[in-house]
Amino acid sequence: MLQEIHIQNYAVIDDLTLEFHPGLNLLSGETGSGKSIVVDALGLALGGRATTDLIRTGCEKTIVTAVFRVPDKQAWKDWLEEYGLAMSDETEIIFRRIIQSNGKSRLLVNDQPVTLAAVRALASQLVEVHGQNEQVSLFSREAQLELLDRFAGVEDLRSQVAELYARRRQSETELENLSQNEQDRLRTADLLGFQLRELEQASLEPGEDTRLEEERRVLVHLEKIQAAASTAYGALYEEERSACDRVATAIRALEELRIYDPALEAHFAPLYETKAQLEDLALTLRDYVKNLEAKPHRLEEVEDRLALIGRMKRKYGKTLEEVLAYQEQVRQRLSALEHSDERRGELARQLQQAANEYQRAATQLSEKRRAAAERLEKSVRKELAELSMEKTRFVVHFESPAPSGADSTKGGPNGLDDIDLRLSPNPGEELRPLEKIASGGELSRIMLALKTVLGTERLAPPAKMKRAYDPTFVFDEVDAGIGGRVAERVGQRLKRLARASQVLCVTHLAQIACFADHHFYVEKFERNGRSLTGVHYLPHEKERAAELARMLSGSQVTDAVLKHAVTMLRQAAAQSGSGG
Repeated sequence: MLQEIHIQNYAVIDDLTLEFHPGLNLLSGETGSGKSIVVDALGLALGGRATTDLIRTGCEKTIVTAVFRVPDKQAWKDWLEEYGLAMSDETEIIFRRIIQSNGKSRLLVNDQPVTLAAVRALASQLVEVHGQNEQVSLFSREAQLELLDRFAGVEDLRSQVAELYARRRQSETELENLSQNEQDRLRTADLLGFQLRELEQASLEPGEDTRLEEERRVLVHLEKIQAAASTAYGALYEEERSACDRVATAIRALEELRIYDPALEAHFAPLYETKAQLEDLALTLRDYVKNLEAKPHRLEEVEDRLALIGRMKRKYGKTLEEVLAYQEQVRQRLSALEHSDERRGELARQLQQAANEYQRAATQLSEKRRAAAERLEKSVRKELAELSMEKTRFVVHFESPAPSGADSTKGGPNGLDDIDLRLSPNPGEELRPLEKIASGGELSRIMLALKTVLGTERLAPPAKMKRAYDPTFVFDEVDAGIGGRVAERVGQRLKRLARASQVLCVTHLAQIACFADHHFYVEKFERNGRSLTGVHYLPHEKERAAELARMLSGSQVTDAVLKHAVTMLRQAAAQSGSGG
């Protein structure tokens, strides 16, 4: 919901803040007072075209800020993060547009700089603007198809079709990859076979290179290691007055001491343990030296093996683990190539089954769409007739004929249909796509009719939103070329739309204004020799009746006109209360 808009130095607006509310927010005022400036300023904040002509004369920059309140903070937070934006502490999304006199323009969302594309993508989820030269969401064919599907109630079937299409496409892609040039397949198989034989002959083991490097380090320094180990063995055990001999001498002396003073016996145990440990270490060193001497050619074997591992790494991976992983990949790829004929037949069967399932579901979806399209056409034509467009033709145009069920290769994730909404506002004119309707007033009423028929259909939510989001609808020029009873009907439909979504409407007709939930009066005045536009909120019946009377009769407001205005307000309230 649009909560607030703050406009600074924009055209004839000096500094203006407007707070909007749920329901139907309506702006009225004298011709040329600047009613549409508020809508234009909102469009600017939401990514509209920016020029320095918009800057108020004598000012350095224009700033427009639009504040939206959203219902689900977490869902919008996740969506904003995709654009690198943070959610404010409140459930608000704040758009700010700054245009400087030097031609520079800045766009911010929650006070963070963003691209124009990001702003427009976000704004499309929050507001729909219907008016002259405005690009609305229903202009895209994808949006029109989604609208028809919601009207038909086939969202679940559409999701099923998308899943079946993905399955069909996956089988098609795999089959295409298998059906590559036979010579390429044979060449690839020969290469993979050579690589696999080479790797299998190498008989590599995980961690082997690390173990061999450690062994090589020992063998390269064998003489130094032998000398050090022999020296240590002799000092511990073999030489005269070795460590073991000296400890044995100490033990014999203590044995004699124990005869005279048994109290010292408790301290002998560590010495016995030391003697045993020294003897064990000496024996270990003796065996270690013998083993070194028993492998005179081992260094050559280790270096040859490390050289082989190095060649495998240079060809197949940076580490031994990567080489072994590549070996397994080669084995699997070679197996797939050698059994490609079997796999091709299996994939062909899978593809045919997936295509048949897709075709059945897509054909069913298309049938439901076409049946719903007929109902939609009748309902919209009826609404348009109520809006003084009884001669307007409206059709849901299908680009392709109804599916026969014979071709199982056509279609996409949305099914077999490509549609667009087409209209002919005047007799004798050909049907044209919605976006090519020239009149802003006609376009606004057509959109209003569509929204009325679709039960105030909601916009598609952001990708991560779990539920639909009620947007703000903005209608400018919806009253162009109408009056009287037709204007009243437009007002009734705006009121009905505003029950589910916030609506902002600019009008010069009292028959529409009387249905407003919140009425704003726009006026232009002079101050210090300069024109300014101001907006006043009219909260009371007396003020609203005075504005309706002005809209009915101009500057000459009589008691009769004023009385009629009060009656219009009360009748509109009664109709709204009774669901009119």
